Amino acid sequence: MAQVSRPGYTARCRRIGDWWAIEVPQLRGVHSQARRLDQVEAMAREAIALLRDVPADSFDVRVEPHLDPDAEATVAAATTASQKARGAAEDASRLQREAARALVGKYRLTVRDAGTLLRLSPQRVSQLTAERPRTTVKVAPSRAARRKSA
Repeated sequence: MAQVSRPGYTARCRRIGDWWAIEVPQLRGVHSQARRLDQVEAMAREAIALLRDVPADSFDVRVEPHLDPDAEATVAAATTASQKARGAAEDASRLQREAARALVGKYRLTVRDAGTLLRLSPQRVSQLTAERPRTTVKVAPSRAARRKSA
C-alpha cells in the first residue's frame, strides 16, 4: 500500500516586542502571533487550517525561530558548551569505572579505600566494579548458517 505524504509547512517566527510574529512562507497571507515559542506551532496550525479549510491535524508544521545575530551566537555557545560538558561527563564516568576496577582488582584496595581516593562512596565503587563493560550483543547463527559450517 502506497503511503500518502502529508503536506508540510514552515512556521517562521521572529521576536517582536513581547510576541513571536509568525509567517508561513508557503501560503501568502498566513500570519499569526504567539506569546511563547512553544505556542507557535499551534497558532500557525490554526491559521493554516482556517485559510485552507482543512482539519488542523491534516498537515505537518515545522517551527523555524529566527533570532538576532547576538542571540543566535549566545544559543550556539550554550549548545556547544553543553555538548562538551556531556562528553566530559562521559569521559569522567569511564575513567572512574576504570580506576575503581584497577584499584580494587589489580591493586587489591578495599572499596572504602578506593572510594576515598576517587572521592566516591564505597557503594558507588562497588557499583562501578560490578558493572559489566558495554559490548555488542552477539546473535546466535541461524540454523541454515550452522548447517553450512558443519
